[in-house]
Amino acid sequence: MIWLYVPSAAEAQRAVVVQHSRELTIALHLRPFAGIAFLWFMGVIRDRLGNLEDRFFATIFLGSGLLYVAMMFLSGALAHAVLTLLAAGPRTPMTSSSYDLARQEVFGITAVYATRMAGVFMMSTSTILMRTRIAPRWIAILGYLLALVLLLSASTRTWLALAFPLWVMLVSLWMLHIRGQKLGTDAATAGRS
Repeated sequence: MIWLYVPSAAEAQRAVVVQHSRELTIALHLRPFAGIAFLWFMGVIRDRLGNLEDRFFATIFLGSGLLYVAMMFLSGALAHAVLTLLAAGPRTPMTSSSYDLARQEVFGITAVYATRMAGVFMMSTSTILMRTRIAPRWIAILGYLLALVLLLSASTRTWLALAFPLWVMLVSLWMLHIRGQKLGTDAATAGRS
């Protein structure tokens, strides 16, 4: 939603941002819940790994995942502050240069640093998936390919950052599918005894 209403620095005029302040505020209020869901996702992956967890890749997995969430929260807080100042209007004047600086900071944190951390997270998670075989090989290979895209070109084409949440959703659906199969098998085994 944020990229929809504030697509690029050239088009992100203050009046456009103020005009879509309601939609942007909703998006910014949803961001913490997305972060919480992502932390939950990380917990599910670690739980599935159990004793198979490799300390080296687990460190990269946790570090990149936590940095990603922290950067998304930081950029969201900064964007919310800018939006609040713009919505206040002339009561709290915001200079054009401070607006431009804040907007570039939000873009830099989100599109450059957080997106690259998402790529590192995808690579470490894909390596863990390949080594432990808790997900199909094609999901891990797709993760490697999408991670390379995020690492090499996401800051030039911001819509490519959507690869990360879509891949996380794919892995989540796979984990839910496997969990459902396991519960069905356990119930069938319990019914026979």
